[in-house]
Amino acid sequence: MNSLLLATTEEIGKVTATGFASYAWLMVAIPLVVSGLLLVCGRATDKWGHWLAVAASWSSFLIGFVIFCQMIGSAPAERSILAPVFTWFKAGSGKDQIELAWNLLLDPLSMTFVLLVTFVGSLIHVYSVAYMEHDPNRRRFFAYLNFFVASMLTLVLSDSYVALFFGWEGVGLASYLLIGFWNHEIANAVAAKKAFVMNRIGDLGLLLAMMSMYANFSSLRFVDVLGAGPSDNLTAGWATAIGLFLLLAACGKSAQFPLQAWLGDAMAGPTPVSALIHAATMVTAGVYLIVRSGDIFMASPTAQLCVAIVGAITLLFGAIVGCAKDDMKKVLAASTMSQIGYMMLGAGLGPIGWTLAIFHLFVHGFFKAQLFLGAGSVMHAMNEQVDMRRFGALRGVMKISWICFGIAWLAILGIPPFSGFFSKEPIIAAAFNEIAFGTTGAWIFGLVAMIGAGITSFYMSRLFFMIFHGEKRWTSELDGGSEVHPHEPSWLMNGPILVLSVFSLGIGMVLGFTDKFNDWLEPVTGTQAAMMASHHPIISHNLISIVTLLLVLCGLALAFIMYVRREVPKVAPASNVLVEAARVDLYQDTINESVAMLPAQLVTTGVGAADRGVIDGLVRAIAWCAQAFGRAVSHVQNGYIRAYASYILGGVLLALILVVASQLV
Repeated sequence: MNSLLLATTEEIGKVTATGFASYAWLMVAIPLVVSGLLLVCGRATDKWGHWLAVAASWSSFLIGFVIFCQMIGSAPAERSILAPVFTWFKAGSGKDQIELAWNLLLDPLSMTFVLLVTFVGSLIHVYSVAYMEHDPNRRRFFAYLNFFVASMLTLVLSDSYVALFFGWEGVGLASYLLIGFWNHEIANAVAAKKAFVMNRIGDLGLLLAMMSMYANFSSLRFVDVLGAGPSDNLTAGWATAIGLFLLLAACGKSAQFPLQAWLGDAMAGPTPVSALIHAATMVTAGVYLIVRSGDIFMASPTAQLCVAIVGAITLLFGAIVGCAKDDMKKVLAASTMSQIGYMMLGAGLGPIGWTLAIFHLFVHGFFKAQLFLGAGSVMHAMNEQVDMRRFGALRGVMKISWICFGIAWLAILGIPPFSGFFSKEPIIAAAFNEIAFGTTGAWIFGLVAMIGAGITSFYMSRLFFMIFHGEKRWTSELDGGSEVHPHEPSWLMNGPILVLSVFSLGIGMVLGFTDKFNDWLEPVTGTQAAMMASHHPIISHNLISIVTLLLVLCGLALAFIMYVRREVPKVAPASNVLVEAARVDLYQDTINESVAMLPAQLVTTGVGAADRGVIDGLVRAIAWCAQAFGRAVSHVQNGYIRAYASYILGGVLLALILVVASQLV
């Protein structure tokens, strides 16, 4: 067990909450209570319920920010704070006593997520006030948003896997309710059900991991399961099993291969929901789980390698799919899948990648929220259309949206000095480091990450150019549709996007030029800088940066030639096999239906046939026999007293014969 791992057993939650940290539970309680209030009070809150929800989300941010400031003023060793909430139950006595307490763990990792979830989530709440203005169920929508925030905060603030599981299930339920918010359309209801079912597969992994942890540690608290002491006693077999179970859970929640199929369909929900899911809540939960459980993966190189492989596959999978989609929101969904793949790859690299994964997650939250909210503005201006082939030249009528979207576009491309350069490029450099998987592994993962950056540049540039540049391809009455008159949205929608633009432009640069973020996370993720210094990349860091940037520029240039210089067809033309496959998500639904759904349907059909033919047949046969016996016996019931007397006499004689015979024998 390396000494530069997660906080040791003594360091996890070693400080009891004092001051404002004692009120950390309010971060969860306020949005949760407001969510319940909006649902219970119903239409009585229609006129003001959305503003109450906005205030609840901002309240959680302010509490979190004050606690963050309190932690900044403490020594790094004092930044793992345990805030008791209540004792859930006690059972037994003495050494056999079992006590389950609900506590909050306030440490640099959890507080990083708190700030991201509450700040970005609150901006999305403000945006939603205008976006959902004419929806008759706006109050219910904001109740679900508040519940989403409360669930995610429960997940990241929990001090045990049991409490984490409650938040884990909460975000799953919230996503189901919000993806299917407009469930009067069958496609939306099906999309919500698909996300819910696929996440249940991941939840099975988390449950199995928890059972395995309890079998080994007789506890599910982080302080008992994680840290150098407990993990040293974990056998390689158990560590691998627990690690793979946790990876399965993360794949479901973060839409990683092979449980990624639900993410594209999740775009059926209102656009602010997509922003919240992709930027600050649900899909980031899997990365949090892997990094928080880092010691488990360090005890099992096999599980750690599987995390990196899943991340590498998914970052390429999402990038390839994004290249062929014409639905603006589905391109962004594919990009999230790919960027989370980068984070998973970083998490799979071990201590050298944990801080980098969280840094990219943090920075990505701002520019991805900005991209989705910008897409919502475009939809608002184009009569809710999402087909990029019917856009073009919107920069002339939506200049603010064009500038803001452009900032987020350059950030996700990783063009310096925008934020994405400072968060994604270090992951690529770390992938080329031989410390995790040797020279061969460094070449494989490094090249995959580098190629992924080039493909990302192409499909995100394609998205940007098809929306804002080129010739107008707007829908008109001549096309059989309604005339569009694009315009800028209200400042309630543009305001949050402008705020996010500032962070997309500057936060990576501010934090990337210093070691502040590394120093902040060091008590949880270890001294990443020292690990990197002891092992160098197989090629120089400067060369990695130059080649990556050249690939990004090549992808941008190719997209410019194809979608600005050339005419863009209004209908997707026939193309080669790879493009056609990418248009249908590389046949992921077909594979899932063939591998999982069809066999399950066949088993169900067989069980149903067996139930009808064997079980029901046996029951019917017994019933028929009983009925036949009843009909036969019914003939002796003729109503004549002499007949009944003869039956009695015959019975008595038979009984006497049996008694005499038994005596003779």
